Amino acid sequence: MKNDMLKNMLIWAVAAMVLMSVFNHFSTQGKSASSRIDYSDFIDQIHQGQVSQVSIEGPTIRGVYVNGGSFTTYNPGDPGLMGDLLDNRVKVSAKPPEKQSILMQIFISWFPMLLLIGVWIFFMKSMGGGMGGKGGPMSFGKSKAKMLSDEQIKVTLDDVAGADEAKQEVAEIVDFLKDPGKYQNLGGNIPRGVLMVGPPGTGKTLLAKAIAGEAKVPFFTISGSDFVEMFVGVGASRVRDMFEQAKAHAPCIIFIDEIDAVGRSRGSGMGGGNDEREQTLNQLLVEMDGFEGNEGVIVIAATNRADVLDSALLRPGRFDRQVSVGLPDIKGREQILKVHMRKVPLADDVKPAYIARGTPGFSGADLANLVNEAALFAARNNDKLVTQKHFEQAKDKILMGVERKSMIMSEKERRMTAYHEAGHAIVGYLVPEHDPVYKVSIMPRGRALGVTMYLPEEDAYSYSKQKLESQLSSLYGGRVAEEQIYGADLVTTGASNDIERATSIARNMVTKWGLSDKLGPLMYEEDDDGSFFGGSRNANVSEEISRLIDAEMRNIIDRNYKRAQAILLEHSDKLEVMADALMEFETIDAEQIKNIMEGRPPGKPKGWEASEGDDSGSVAEDAESVTKDKESEDTVSDDLSGDKLPESGEPKLH
Repeated sequence: MKNDMLKNMLIWAVAAMVLMSVFNHFSTQGKSASSRIDYSDFIDQIHQGQVSQVSIEGPTIRGVYVNGGSFTTYNPGDPGLMGDLLDNRVKVSAKPPEKQSILMQIFISWFPMLLLIGVWIFFMKSMGGGMGGKGGPMSFGKSKAKMLSDEQIKVTLDDVAGADEAKQEVAEIVDFLKDPGKYQNLGGNIPRGVLMVGPPGTGKTLLAKAIAGEAKVPFFTISGSDFVEMFVGVGASRVRDMFEQAKAHAPCIIFIDEIDAVGRSRGSGMGGGNDEREQTLNQLLVEMDGFEGNEGVIVIAATNRADVLDSALLRPGRFDRQVSVGLPDIKGREQILKVHMRKVPLADDVKPAYIARGTPGFSGADLANLVNEAALFAARNNDKLVTQKHFEQAKDKILMGVERKSMIMSEKERRMTAYHEAGHAIVGYLVPEHDPVYKVSIMPRGRALGVTMYLPEEDAYSYSKQKLESQLSSLYGGRVAEEQIYGADLVTTGASNDIERATSIARNMVTKWGLSDKLGPLMYEEDDDGSFFGGSRNANVSEEISRLIDAEMRNIIDRNYKRAQAILLEHSDKLEVMADALMEFETIDAEQIKNIMEGRPPGKPKGWEASEGDDSGSVAEDAESVTKDKESEDTVSDDLSGDKLPESGEPKLH
């Protein structure tokens, strides 16, 4: 910092000198020009007695008027000048002209220009504007990778939780970097590249940094998009420069984040034709496994789109080891929560195990956000410790959205929303294999007017046909309740998202999951996103099969719609009681729902006395039988709509 201050002071001092020199130069010229007179006028003024004294210095005559003014004129070598001066009693003094060398004269005349050139060069160098310097015109081909030394990396594998299998995969890389001779003596070669694949927020970058921190080696980090520029060849040059720097610091790690930006398959049409990107990819392939080896340089890359990568990247000798970093299970979530809770002052009632049980489907980033939101809730309330209640508030905010307390709904609309959400809850409570109902609220959150939240008792990795049909029945429970209470003509648009999700599930059951008796276990659609409004039918399917698909979807939907109607008709008294409870408390919890379904009075929600109706008063024990969902009544959900079954504990909101 001291050097920067001295540097800045020097820059300002040089700039001030330049300005003063230029100012003095021009001001002197201006002053000389303003007092200069013609020689003939000078002779006339002598004869008129206006001149009192003169000083002759070579070709220059400087004089003073009788009235005190000064002037300057040129001496042409007039032989009669001295006689005129003496005759008119003018005081005369003479000096020989100053002798200056030609070099000195040139230097004096050119000094301002030379000074300006020097200042310009100084500024260019200080700004890194050299031809090959960083930021200069020849620096396009320089690598943008940032190097972190082993002292700068404080993260170790102990800071990575919830990814035990991935940590085991990379443990031998750490061992190799610490003691390469152990493997080389036996003729073993460590993988040149490790590709980390997983959903966003699962800790791929953190794991790569932990490897470098554990092995105490330099760590180069760069994004895949930093290679590609508008000029062809720049990316390839940056790849070469990056590996040259890495070789100079070997053993080391190069981490390329989002490698799919530069490593997409060539010639497949994905991402469009791009000569610059393909040249960059070619150079990366050569550097990783070409004629020249890169001993001691390990490349770690991260992506959530491994399916689009070029096959040459994935062959042995390059990214020959793929590490899957998936969403954590309940044990992993508990470990991750404990890591993020280290910096948070916790109350005694906070139990990470209960929070982990209630948050399946959360990634590491989601859990970090949960802890942060809980701390923010505690700060807003001026609390000194973060309690379980704050974590419940944070979880509700993340899952269901922020409460829109400023939104004013009419009494009629609130009651219709209460019937709608009660219909979801009752059907979901009674159908087989459905996740338990955790909370029902008619408090507007996000874009939803009401929310019914289901939380599974345990992480789920596959869905049965019975479970899927139970979900269809509960999805239509809200619409059926509106129809039963108000009639078919007064049914609202509140079930739009329910209908969309139900249609997507039914279509996937028929076309992808082989759960149709008539069409059997065959794949009839191959779209990637799987959503009904955006998925495309297989062009090879005949018209007859298309009609069968539509008919089977209709049968599945109608069957579960009628089941929801029968359930709500049989339990119409419970529908009224639950709607009344929602109108009174706005939010009811699992215990109240259980009381209603067993014919007992609902009672007050936990924490009602303390929070006066705030729905955040549920305690940790409620989390034992619950999970997460990120869907709301007016938001589109990808739950169960892809080719694959949903992730573990995929949450559900209606």
